[in-house]
Amino acid sequence: MDFRHLKYFVAVAEESSFTRAAERLHISQPPLSRQIQQLEDEIGMKLLERDARPLRLTEAGRFFYARAVRLLEQVQETVSMTRRIAQMDRRLVIGFVPSTMYGALPRIARMFRAARPQTELVLVEKSSVEQIEALKTGRIDVGFGRIRLDDSSVRREVLREEPLVLAIPCEHPLANSTAPLSLLDAAPYPLLIYPRSPRPSYADHVLSMFRDKGVEPMAVHEVQEMQTALGLVASGMGLCVVPVSAQRLRREEVMYRALLEPSAVSPIIMSTRLHDQSSDIVLIRALIDDIYRAQAAEKLLAPPSDTPLPMDPP
Repeated sequence: MDFRHLKYFVAVAEESSFTRAAERLHISQPPLSRQIQQLEDEIGMKLLERDARPLRLTEAGRFFYARAVRLLEQVQETVSMTRRIAQMDRRLVIGFVPSTMYGALPRIARMFRAARPQTELVLVEKSSVEQIEALKTGRIDVGFGRIRLDDSSVRREVLREEPLVLAIPCEHPLANSTAPLSLLDAAPYPLLIYPRSPRPSYADHVLSMFRDKGVEPMAVHEVQEMQTALGLVASGMGLCVVPVSAQRLRREEVMYRALLEPSAVSPIIMSTRLHDQSSDIVLIRALIDDIYRAQAAEKLLAPPSDTPLPMDPP
């Protein structure tokens, strides 16, 4: 059994068809069928129910598929980490959800470039769900997201729980005060959520907070981006729950109110491959600690303020 057998079997299992798997692998169907037959002969049992339409895995095949996928991921991870250790790949790719760009991520990027000018730093926008798959396939090296997703090959660390605030049109009845609000106060009005896809996402997190209070918003309108949602808030189309670091946006048209619920927070989650302890990853984590320490010191030295919602970056 070799690496090719695993790759071929996984393709057939995922496509439920020798024809589609052969197209995916860019080979003809007969040699693919022979490779799978050789694999079954070596294992000593059938992995596929060939008479089924579509093609199905046997119980042994389902077990072998799960292990094969894990082994292929480990191989990809090993290759990526070996390149980094050997300094053959002087490139660090960070995946991020858009809302983290209003917090500390730009500062982290500037500090990393200053410390490692020889390493190309690339930032790519990806949802929390997309970041997991991109980490496993080596397309990104670090992810900053907001959704707790479990995967045995990914190390996940919650860096902080960022407070959420309610974005309200300036002429809205709820904008008449600066006092914190409850989600119950927002429920009678239309709610804008984002992103529309992929799911699960931050949108589901917001909706679950309302459901935890036993209420549903009067109406829910889905959009793809936070900027779009805030533009619609400014036009009077509804309310929107956003991270506190985003409250600098559209200040002339949108009012931001703190939320009373302790659950009204959104995690900032750093994800990396499980065993990736390369020097670049270690440096990124150290820079985050430095930024948090500096922010804590700034808060201690800052004079008292009447501003009800401090813009506290993640």
